[in-house]
Amino acid sequence: MIHLTINGKGVDIDVDPSTPLLWAIRENVGLTGTKYGCGIAQCGACTVHIDGAATRSCSFPVSAAVGKQITTIEGLAQNGVLTKVQQAWIEHDVPQCGYCQSGMIMAVTELLKSKPKPTDADIDNAITNICRCGTFQQVRAAIHAAANA
Repeated sequence: MIHLTINGKGVDIDVDPSTPLLWAIRENVGLTGTKYGCGIAQCGACTVHIDGAATRSCSFPVSAAVGKQITTIEGLAQNGVLTKVQQAWIEHDVPQCGYCQSGMIMAVTELLKSKPKPTDADIDNAITNICRCGTFQQVRAAIHAAANA
C-alpha cells in the first residue's frame, strides 16, 4: 500500500510504485479532473501541484509523491469558493472544449504565486500547457484579470 495526501486527505492505494501519479489520482482515488493528454509531460493536461509546485503527473511516479502534499483541480476551491484564477476563467469564457483547462488553471495558479503581476513574457515562459482549441488569448486575459483581482 502506498499512502498519499491528496487535497489534504490521506488515501491508501494499492499500486505499483512506478505507476504514474495521474493514474493513481484518476483510477484509484476517483478524482477525474486531472486529465490524460499526451503521457510524456508535454501538454500539461495532467498538471497538479506537488508541495505547491505545478507538476505534470503523467510522468511522475507515485513513489515520488509519498510524503508530499498533492493538490488537484478538485482541491483548489475552498468551501465552495472559487479561486481568483477559476473565477477569471469563467468571466473570460476561457474553456471551449475544456479538456486542458484543469491543467492550465493549476499552472497559472503556481505562476501567480511566484509572479503576482506577470508580464506577457512571464506568461509565455511559464505557461507551456497546450490548448488544442487555441484559447491562448482568453487565457492571457484571464491571467491578467486574476492578477489584478
